Amino acid sequence: VVSTQSTGQGQEVPSRRILAQSFQDGCWVLLQNCHLGLTFMDEVLETILTAETINPNFRLWMTTEPHAKFPINFLQHSIKFTNEPPQGIKAGLSRTYNNITQEQLDISSTTQWKPMLYNLAFLHTTVQERRKFGPLGWNIPYEFNQSDLNASLQCVQTHLDDMDPKRGVSWVCIRYMIAEVQYGGRVTDDFDKILLNTYCRTWMGENIFANNFCFYKGYKIPNFAKVDEYLNYINDELPEIDTPEAFGLHPNADITYQTNTANTVLDKIINIQPKDAGAGGGETREELVYRLSAEMLEKVPENFIIFEVRARLMKYGIFQPMNIFLRQEIDRIQRVITIVKQTLKDLQLAIDGTIIMSDALKDALDNIFDARVPRTWSKVSWDSSTLGFWFTELLERDLQFKTWIFEARPNVFWITGFFNPQGFLTAMRQEITRAHKLGARCCSTLQ
Repeated sequence: VVSTQSTGQGQEVPSRRILAQSFQDGCWVLLQNCHLGLTFMDEVLETILTAETINPNFRLWMTTEPHAKFPINFLQHSIKFTNEPPQGIKAGLSRTYNNITQEQLDISSTTQWKPMLYNLAFLHTTVQERRKFGPLGWNIPYEFNQSDLNASLQCVQTHLDDMDPKRGVSWVCIRYMIAEVQYGGRVTDDFDKILLNTYCRTWMGENIFANNFCFYKGYKIPNFAKVDEYLNYINDELPEIDTPEAFGLHPNADITYQTNTANTVLDKIINIQPKDAGAGGGETREELVYRLSAEMLEKVPENFIIFEVRARLMKYGIFQPMNIFLRQEIDRIQRVITIVKQTLKDLQLAIDGTIIMSDALKDALDNIFDARVPRTWSKVSWDSSTLGFWFTELLERDLQFKTWIFEARPNVFWITGFFNPQGFLTAMRQEITRAHKLGARCCSTLQ
């Protein structure tokens, strides 16, 4: 017997009751969504470890999303399982057809059923595989799962059973149900919905029944009578490595994916490195970070004095579009300078033992030691691969803004050095429009 209980706010009392009863009866307990009740997890572990008598048949199952604050002690006492989508078209189709029985394959007597089943399985694998390419694949990473495929197969089967043989398949209906309801129901971004509809228009039509149809070179629709024949075809005929073009992407998309994967692996390796000082007699970790903090503090740009900035803007024309944009950029860079200075000073005090080492300072210490940008800095600034590049860009951005405000407007602008490059282009267009007394429609839109 399995007793199921969802965790979360206000669910501690029924969870305690189910656990206490299951300790005696030897039932299995399934606690769902444990990431919503992290404070209760420590109590559950303590209850299990200190219980005087537990029926040997008792088992505790838990489901949770990955969470940085999930109790590590609980994970160390547990056997962990993860359910991830397979990697690659070959693995995805193999998993799908391993879950299909011969009865499901023969459930419809129409000739369209088996090709359409394979078509939907290929679409399901494709929409899942595009997630690994990040924003190049989907603007928003959607959690497409097996239930979406099962609902789509049920919809197609019902449609084929009720189909008029003389009229054939209503592809408009099929496309709408899949692109707008079954899979499209999860899609919230307009461009992602256009992409999904494009897949359905291209891969769902009478052309899929032709012998020369293929999703991409080497990916065609087979037609067999048995599930084992499909599995043999998938395992023997499909390539081991999929090109991004099979998903409708540019070949360079794979470079981005491989780069991100390598960076993720290297970040994990760095994070699990020992943090203690070595026995070599050189600088300790804290001493190295203290020295780097002192060096950066000497080089951090001086604060913008608000009265001087306002006086210069008044001279230039404070309500001019470009000057409004400049004021906004200065406010942003000043915020970054303030946070950097405060973090470095607090970090030195924490290393000396004057103040407590908070989580933010601990993160800053670890990242500076690893030559990476601390999280508190990256949240208010820009992306950069290393701390050195980031700090150099801080100095160059500050120099551009101080040259502009205290000397003269530059003839050449470093557009990528702005927090809001689109705002710069919009302000420039407004200024040109007003200077030449043109209407807004007379200027071309900058995109």
